[in-house]
Amino acid sequence: MKNFFQLVRLPNLLIIAFTQFAMRYLIVEPMLPSASFSLQFDHIHFVLLVIGTIFIAAGGYIINDYFDIRSDRINKPERVVVGVTVNRRTAMTMHSVFNVIGIGIGIYLSIHIGLPAISLVFLLTSGLLWFYSTNYKRQFLLGNIIVALLTALIPLIVVLFEIPMLNKEYGEIMLRYNINFNYIFHWVAGFSIFAFLTTLIREIIKDTEDFEGDKAYGMKTLPIVVGIKYTKLILIILILGTIFLLLFALVKFIMFSAEETDFISMLYISTTLVLPLFILSTLVITASDKIDYRRASFLIKFIMLMGILYSCVVYYLIKYWI
Repeated sequence: MKNFFQLVRLPNLLIIAFTQFAMRYLIVEPMLPSASFSLQFDHIHFVLLVIGTIFIAAGGYIINDYFDIRSDRINKPERVVVGVTVNRRTAMTMHSVFNVIGIGIGIYLSIHIGLPAISLVFLLTSGLLWFYSTNYKRQFLLGNIIVALLTALIPLIVVLFEIPMLNKEYGEIMLRYNINFNYIFHWVAGFSIFAFLTTLIREIIKDTEDFEGDKAYGMKTLPIVVGIKYTKLILIILILGTIFLLLFALVKFIMFSAEETDFISMLYISTTLVLPLFILSTLVITASDKIDYRRASFLIKFIMLMGILYSCVVYYLIKYWI
């Protein structure tokens, strides 16, 4: 069982589930215009959405390990599962079953809300994860961007299912007062943008850590194509860009959006996101071996988690502050 959990990256799956629950119950629901408004995508179907997302993600992790056996034996031999404790045929069967379940749930939910076209999100995600593992991850930056985009989709898919149903139920009322639910979408999109940038940073750090094994098997990752020096420069630009966007959002959209200045958000974002990002930039600049890059990878994972947990702060502010 331990090997299975390692193969499907159980901690990552739990974070995916928490992210989607946080977006729904800590962001979307408390931001509804009044107490008379309620979520329209019922709880049972929402749980199915989370399960479908988790199955597709788990399938993606399995197929990625399946095609990475050779390079992983160099980069992280202690973590190799496929071909060691789980045979290749079993891994491929699990991948297929997980994807069928995930896509099936996605199709059902899309039909349930009357927007069958949304099922394409599940089909495309599954396809992209397959081609990422077989081809795209070996190409210059393309694999990194695909993983970052798919990570950004995790919080966004919550509103893709909820807002159409809210519009259907309350559309006439909202039009009467010349308002809409776009502000909810923008809040969740903010989390998605943060997820995209931090995931892109983490993927590049991982590629730098795995430089030796990737180069041995002919991959064209960013560090291999442009070199470690310029990869570090790109990472610093991405980190500083993320810091700028956080501070811009904090000043323009968060701190002064209510009657009272939001010092809680200022303190949280400054200490758990901005400061660690500055520390990360220092780690990247001074990194010289695998251990250094592993520390940087751990720190960016911490920053990503703190970004998700900001939803708890938002919930508190809406309920007890504003």
